[in-house]
Amino acid sequence: MSASKTSAVADEPIEVLFALHPKFDLLDFAGPAEVFTTALHDWKDESSKAFDITLAGAEDKVLSEQGVIIGSQISFKEAHKRLEDFDVLVILGGNSAEILKTEEQPAGLICDFSELQKKDPGRERTILSVCTGALFLAKEGILSGLSATTHPDYFTTFENLCSDAATRNLQERTDVVEDARYVVNNLRFDLGEEDDNPYIRRKSDAGRRPSNARKGSMSWKGSNTRRESITRRAAMRLGGLRVITAGGNSAGVDAALYLVSALVDDECATEVARIMQWTWNKGVVVDGLDV
Repeated sequence: MSASKTSAVADEPIEVLFALHPKFDLLDFAGPAEVFTTALHDWKDESSKAFDITLAGAEDKVLSEQGVIIGSQISFKEAHKRLEDFDVLVILGGNSAEILKTEEQPAGLICDFSELQKKDPGRERTILSVCTGALFLAKEGILSGLSATTHPDYFTTFENLCSDAATRNLQERTDVVEDARYVVNNLRFDLGEEDDNPYIRRKSDAGRRPSNARKGSMSWKGSNTRRESITRRAAMRLGGLRVITAGGNSAGVDAALYLVSALVDDECATEVARIMQWTWNKGVVVDGLDV
């Protein structure tokens, strides 16, 4: 894939990098991987796969928290070298206390991927965390000024990490959303008039209980109002890096379906959910710029 690619949206595979840290949660990985590998640009053409996934790990074989071993395709070192090739970085949960303590990967990948977006805002990139993977984003200060969620059992730890990062980096605090399957920041699409659209969580909604009926997305292909502006994207947080945090491990499937709907189209996401016999529980989309 060319490093000059300006958008993940095209009839070519969208490149996804999974970071497999020691004792990662298996469902955090398997759910989104199933979604991405099922999606097609054209359902009449089985060769038109919408996503390519690459697995990065510290070792050739990585042991999950459930005792299942998954083979990595590239090392973390190679992943750093090839980071410009990827449109999406997926950060998994599992073994969070140990990873936070040692500050090992995926911390470096998270920071470098976000810096890459700030240096090159013309490229559309996404970082997706699943379950306690959001704790790693919080520790690195990625969520400062954004809205985010994680597994309900870890909200206190999550809030503390977000608060510490905001204080350390002199940045805004994170709006922790406690009842959403996933939370999307740096929205790319115009979802209609602000007063008429019930699907967008606005800054003024902070602290309120959000509606359970949230729209997954409007896709790039389905939007007639999308206007590209690198200047406006650069003015967004993290250079316009789309940041998605999912709740518990099964919520990773819902968040991955959102990303399919955003980068391919809603019909594709709906078909993937049908094939998986999955009821798509849509999350919260925080208002952002239409770039």
